[in-house]
Amino acid sequence: MNDINTTFLKPQTMPDIQSSHDERALPIEQVGIRGLRHPLTIRTKAGVMPAVGNFQMDVALPAHVKGTHMSRFIALLQSHSEPIDSASVVAMAREMLPLLNATEGRIQFTYTHFVKKAAPVSGVESLMDYEVTWMVHAKQNANGSVDVALTLRALVPVMSLCPCSKEISEYGAHNQRSHVTMSVDLDSSTKMTVEDLVTAAESQASSELWGLLKRPDEKWVTERAYDNPKFVEDLVRDVAGQLKGDDRILSLVVEAENFESIHNHSAYAKISLTK
Repeated sequence: MNDINTTFLKPQTMPDIQSSHDERALPIEQVGIRGLRHPLTIRTKAGVMPAVGNFQMDVALPAHVKGTHMSRFIALLQSHSEPIDSASVVAMAREMLPLLNATEGRIQFTYTHFVKKAAPVSGVESLMDYEVTWMVHAKQNANGSVDVALTLRALVPVMSLCPCSKEISEYGAHNQRSHVTMSVDLDSSTKMTVEDLVTAAESQASSELWGLLKRPDEKWVTERAYDNPKFVEDLVRDVAGQLKGDDRILSLVVEAENFESIHNHSAYAKISLTK
């Protein structure tokens, strides 16, 4: 005897409540999903790497529509299995609008980006991790064309050594780990990698960091930082100056936070530039 209920196999019309008319005359700026973890493949300068992204995806909802189609966000994400880079993120945003019957939408996701680095003296290799966020905003114009705004953000840990401490002390100078966070707005047709931003921050710090160092490397890093002291103000100015000359960047925000080793608080600075 077959006890399987086959009712679900019969053709039937199911009500679509989300697409029904809403009488409250209140449009919604953003409606969608957040906190969705999904596996990714990231395109890097060294090839491709696996990652897990934390996604937020949303669209603008007109006043007369009751709800959006939440499942279509996940279906869109799962349909894009190609390696993630600036071009694929833009393509996903363009595809989202007609799929969700929307004229405006956003995709944002954060993941951990790893770069294999060789220590400065011994050459021993190790991985450094960076927190990266991609943000894309797509909006349909009255003529049907779609404008896409693309933002890349990277948090890069570096080392900073205090110029004042070096000047006034007879024995060394205090130093600390610092976070440089860069958010750059890009033309939707341009290509920029995470490594481009990482290099901009690390090249302007007192010293960059490595996951693994031998004693000769530790000596090199210590002396490198001592010869290259930077205030938090120096960090943001030097990194902003480095990025300012990049034609791919339309506008930028650079923040630096020094986790002070001689205080129970941080030092902080921020620069915003629009070209």
